[in-house]
Amino acid sequence: MDFETDIDIDRRLGERLKAARQRHGLTLDDLARRAGVSRAMISRIERGESSPTATVLVRLGSGLGLSLSALLEEDAGTGPLARRAEQPAWRDPASGYLRRNVSPRGTGSGFEIVEVELPARAEVRLDSATGAPSLDQQIWVLRGRLDLTVEGIRHELAEGDCLQMHLRGPITYHNPGAAPVRYAVILAAGSGTFPGHAA
Repeated sequence: MDFETDIDIDRRLGERLKAARQRHGLTLDDLARRAGVSRAMISRIERGESSPTATVLVRLGSGLGLSLSALLEEDAGTGPLARRAEQPAWRDPASGYLRRNVSPRGTGSGFEIVEVELPARAEVRLDSATGAPSLDQQIWVLRGRLDLTVEGIRHELAEGDCLQMHLRGPITYHNPGAAPVRYAVILAAGSGTFPGHAA
């Protein structure tokens, strides 16, 4: 992505975050308390002046009862078919991982599929806002190796392995290899109104 595209993504993301916060009738201080993210940081993100990390976005999304996908994608639906070129993608500025919302939008489906490519040796730690409900999801490794630590328990996943979990706390995704790892995250959901740990 070029610099102009990054700025545009940050601006649109900030607009969606602000609109979601206002729909919930929350002030900046309210969301800061719920999500555990500073008021100043939320304000910078809403103005498009900051490139938030996945860690920050997950906390903000769960504070609003929204998945990470709901924050990252446009509101318009795609119908029952989502061509790869139409699938919203976002790169985490901290870890460099590339996250693609694979599932068609606006269908009302009860689950969601996300494709992730995590660079060599990279690590991402995600945690919901305080009091967010647990999330049912499965991680399916498509290429490479992925180490997951879920609520203190470490799982080593090889290509083809699939791990199901009910998330109620922090999760760490780590690529121990010298090449990128590619995996799918399948989330049990409902119209994008759930906290998203999908990294």
